[in-house]
Amino acid sequence: MTTSITRRGFCATTAGAVAGLVCPKNARAQAELPKGLITLIVPFAAGGATDVISRHVARKVSEQIGQSIVIENVAGAGGIVAATRVARAKPDGQTLLMGTISTHTINPLMAKQPPYDPVADFTAVSMIVTVPNVLLVSSEVRATSIQELIALLKANPGKYNYGSSGVGTPPNLSGELFKTLAGVQMEHVPYRGGAPAMNDLVGGQIPILFDVLSGAAPLIKSGTARALAITTKKRSASFPDIPTIAESGFPDYETYTWNAVFGPANMPPALTERLSGEFRRAVAEPELQQRLIELSGEPVGSTPDQVGAQLKAEIAKWGPIIQAAGLKAE
Repeated sequence: MTTSITRRGFCATTAGAVAGLVCPKNARAQAELPKGLITLIVPFAAGGATDVISRHVARKVSEQIGQSIVIENVAGAGGIVAATRVARAKPDGQTLLMGTISTHTINPLMAKQPPYDPVADFTAVSMIVTVPNVLLVSSEVRATSIQELIALLKANPGKYNYGSSGVGTPPNLSGELFKTLAGVQMEHVPYRGGAPAMNDLVGGQIPILFDVLSGAAPLIKSGTARALAITTKKRSASFPDIPTIAESGFPDYETYTWNAVFGPANMPPALTERLSGEFRRAVAEPELQQRLIELSGEPVGSTPDQVGAQLKAEIAKWGPIIQAAGLKAE
């Protein structure tokens, strides 16, 4: 993805950003934080990967600033309900969103009339973590590599389908991009979440599954599910032995989900930088980094400008793919 800022680029700037945070000469970083509670809204139910990541991050930032950051789970419409609420909140820094690729890229692109503009209606604060997706196959699929899988699919057009956690989810888009770049045919079987899709993969009801790595990790480790490839260009630190699709002959292939903090539009620049600095400082802590890696994530920590640039690049990348696949909000 040539137009986007890489995760390595994000991380390279973290040290400098954190240094700016603790430097007393940096007036912008010394802006006062909101009085009272800060609410970090999670756009999905409790217990999922985004919720777990949000709680670890909120706890660390709370320790740094000496005041409480509370998590509020606002599920509904794939994250649209929560994102709409934050977009309409006061821009005082008391209401923040743990946004995802779904809330800020996929949903707005799929909706006929999106209730918010993912760029104009929010203030970008910091990218926290990226999480790869993974391509898995059932025990009945006689392929042990991406090239073998492609050969199998081309020899049997229309015979194999693939599952995902739902229409328009990051795993669904991973599958559609794979079909496009590999030139293969697979019908998409959408599920209401990753768990039922994984159950059908293990049970042999579907031969191929694209899933978020954090959700698939326990079954990969136990040997219950067989992973062929990771969807990021760089191998996952939690599964270094699993190759990437990019290194398997498709250098332009890259998909992942992410968690980034956003506030409502028009937050004061000094407040935005102060909040961003605190989140960057938290992500730079070795303890939190290790927890994120254990959740199959890659810690990032980025400036508001970097999040904004990444968001625009994601929208430009996925717009044509979503349109070509005919994906629409359910």
